[in-house]
Formats: sequence, C-alpha cells, structure tokens
Amino acid sequence: MAELQEVLDEIAFDASVAEDRGLVAQYIPQLAKVEPSQFGISVALTDGRVFSAGDAATGFSIQSVSKVFTLALALGKLGDAVWSSVGREPSGNPFNSIVQLEQEKGRPRNPFINAGAIAVVDLIMAGHQPKEAIGEIVQFIRHLTDDDSILIDQHVARSETDHGDRNASLAHFMRSFGAIDHPVDHVLGVYFHQCAIVMTCQQLARAGLFLANQGRDPVTGAQVVSEQRARRINAIMLMCGHYDGSGEFAFRVGLPGKSGVGGGILAIAPGKASIAVWSPGLDPVGNSKLGSAALEQLARQMEWSVFGA
Repeated sequence: MAELQEVLDEIAFDASVAEDRGLVAQYIPQLAKVEPSQFGISVALTDGRVFSAGDAATGFSIQSVSKVFTLALALGKLGDAVWSSVGREPSGNPFNSIVQLEQEKGRPRNPFINAGAIAVVDLIMAGHQPKEAIGEIVQFIRHLTDDDSILIDQHVARSETDHGDRNASLAHFMRSFGAIDHPVDHVLGVYFHQCAIVMTCQQLARAGLFLANQGRDPVTGAQVVSEQRARRINAIMLMCGHYDGSGEFAFRVGLPGKSGVGGGILAIAPGKASIAVWSPGLDPVGNSKLGSAALEQLARQMEWSVFGA
C-alpha cells in the first residue's frame, strides 16, 4: 500500500495541472462565483490521524453532502419510521427531477435526491420551528466535527431561496400527496440553509468518521448511530449518493460517497477512513469532475475499494 501523504500530494498536483475542470454550478448565482481552480482533499483515518493536500483548509458550501448528516439525524430521532416517508432505491434521474414523484404518489425514491432530502427535513422539523430545526442540524454537524466554528453562508442560503422554484415545485407536489406535513416555505427555508453550511475538507472528513468506524466516533468514542445503521447509510451512499451518476461512481471508485453541487464529495472507506474532496467544477450530472477522478485515484492506490483491490 502506498504512503498516504505521497498519494494525496500526487493527486493534488495532477488536479493543479488538469485542463478540463468541469463547470461550476450556474443555477445558484453565489456558487457560480466560486473560483474553479481550487482543489482540496483530506483523509481522516480511524486512528485519528488526518492527512491533507491542496486547498483542504478552504471553506466551501457543502450543498447536498449535508443530506448524509440530516439522514443520520432523522434516523436518530425517528428510527426506521423514516423509511415510511422516503425510499431506498436509486433514482436514475437528475437530482431535481419531478417525474418519479408523480409516478410514485409523492414518495421520493431515496433521501439523497432533492425531494427525498426535503422529506427528511420535514421529519426533522416535527415539534420545531424552522430556526430551531436549522440550529439542530448545525449543532449536530458541529458535534461530529468537535468544531463550533461551522456556520451557514447566508448569502448562499439567500441565493438558493431566490432561485429555488424547482425545489418549491417538488415540495408543493409532495404536500399535495400528503407527504409533507409542514408549510412548504418553512421546510424549504430549513433545506436551503442546510445546503448553505460551509465546511473545509478537513472538517468534512472529520464529520464522516463515524461512518467509517461502525457508527462510533473513533476520536471521542461516542456512538453516533448504531453499527447496523452506519452500514445502511453507507449502502445508500453507494447506490444513490451521486444521483444518476451513482453507478458510474461505484464502478470507478468503489466507495460509498455523497456529492454536492458546491463541488464537494464525502466518501467512506469502511473500517479505514473518511475522505473529503472539493473541486468546484462539475461534470454533466452535477458531480465534482476532479473530485471524482481524485477519489478513483486514491481508492486504486490505497486499495480501498469495497470491491477489493
């Protein structure tokens, strides 16, 4: 097995000279302003060591990567009752598609497409006002990272709110089927703020460690979720974490992962490491182009694929 820091340095160098970096997300104006030349990667091992390269200490909008944490939070609050509101199957459609919702009577296919994540937020909001629900999500992520500096970028949240017509359509459609209990504007307010959380690669890798260690935070010893639940979250990440590019990511990388249109990806090497990579340029299905390539290179050189070397 190669030396991890050498591998990360090589990956960061390859990213620095890459000509095709993908395109930054255009439909959220604040994300369209992000400098596309940036690249960072961090690996948090289950023994507590962290290795990084590139712009790993630069904050970015985690966007849909946040869906991993809201799913874990909802499962902790409601248990398997979550699955009565959202499915566990790959969608095969774009992350903001409304097609399957009509066919499946308002029940989202999985918690990582936008409709599914909105349904999960609705569950988290039970008994809470929107600001309380936002605070609970942020506090959960702060707890996972042991870092109270994690905040929401209010400019990104406002930008998403101002250009969130597609997500509003999804939410209203679900509510028409009785799949959303709370007022749509309240649910969307929480969802947009959740997506606007800012983290660095170092923080994000630290936050995902419990999923690499059977649900237990190896640094603090706290049991975040049960071992069985951690396995199941990883399974959903592997099948559904990259929208209609999930099969390609599993084929090339072979790790559970969750991407976001901010260019971040959280990937898990079960029993070994939590990995965060960030590069703002996206491929045609909305996943970080260089981030995906970096994870493929890392998994190959470290022999971390869940399918074997």
